[in-house]
Amino acid sequence: MRDEPTRRAPRAFHVDGNRIVEDEAPREEPGHAQTSHARRRVAAEIVPEPALPEEEILPAPMPKRRATHWGRWLAVGLGGLISLAVGLAVDNLIRDLFTRTDWLGWTGIALAALAVLAVLAIILREIAGLSRLKQIDRLRQKFAAAAEADDRKTAGAALKELTALYPARPETARGRSAMTAHTREIIDGRDLVILTERELLSPLDAQARNLVGNASKRVSVVTAISPRAIVDLLVVGIENLQLIRALSQLYGGRPGTLGIFRLVRHVFAHLAVTGGMAAGDSLLQQVLGQGLAARVSARLGEGVINGLLTARIGAAAIDVCRPVPFIGTQAPRVTDFVSSLRKAADTVEEKEVRTD
Repeated sequence: MRDEPTRRAPRAFHVDGNRIVEDEAPREEPGHAQTSHARRRVAAEIVPEPALPEEEILPAPMPKRRATHWGRWLAVGLGGLISLAVGLAVDNLIRDLFTRTDWLGWTGIALAALAVLAVLAIILREIAGLSRLKQIDRLRQKFAAAAEADDRKTAGAALKELTALYPARPETARGRSAMTAHTREIIDGRDLVILTERELLSPLDAQARNLVGNASKRVSVVTAISPRAIVDLLVVGIENLQLIRALSQLYGGRPGTLGIFRLVRHVFAHLAVTGGMAAGDSLLQQVLGQGLAARVSARLGEGVINGLLTARIGAAAIDVCRPVPFIGTQAPRVTDFVSSLRKAADTVEEKEVRTD
């Protein structure tokens, strides 16, 4: 049999400065009776912990000062003044209409009410568009977290939310039915995210690549044959804004005016993080090849560079607008659209040769 552990009897301690004094009674040995009540005093010294060196003592972080956003206050003040001015102008107009005749005054009130109703509808549409974009951002974060942690539960919840995002899209009908069957199987979280990319988003990815390729070709051709630089700027700006809006709508977003500004900011922030597109003769020679780059004219070279810029912005917009990050599939790159730009360059070059 195993011996039971002996229990220690309670002891008394006395603190004397940096010393601890313990009154310890003598132990009783088995088979011997205790003959004395004498106690012996055991002393222990308190050794303070050595202080850290000065270089290891980190200073306390300074509290961050909240910056005053004067630009926002300026926008609020100017917006309030403009609203008051418009309201007073409408009020004076309606009063003048009533002084002329009553039916003109009531017509003015009806038109003002219609304008207010339209403004409220626009505000609601902008709020709905921004919430839709935030929902897509949350979905992308959920899928990324599920793939990183291999979390089956998080991936399944994100898949249900993504399927509800495309309830009546004919191009996603096959993918939705396939993913419904896959959810009944035992699949890891990362594999479920990869299947979602391949089954549900592959048709949308193909359409997105076509949108980017067509936009880059249009920009390349128009800016190569346009005689004015201002025309080039307008074409590039309008085409890129339309491309970002079309990609957002393709992946389920409904951006309004504020939503487009938000998307443009996110796209350029993505470009800044991933590295912007370099432009110049070296890029032109690298993408198009030494032979074609040596034969193109200056205007054609500018058109190709603008097309490459549009392709780069389109690729970044796909990353921003797509509700699932690229994990199991290859993200679009600028080199994927080189073939269409080569065809556009050949077409413009043939037209220049015929004109000469």
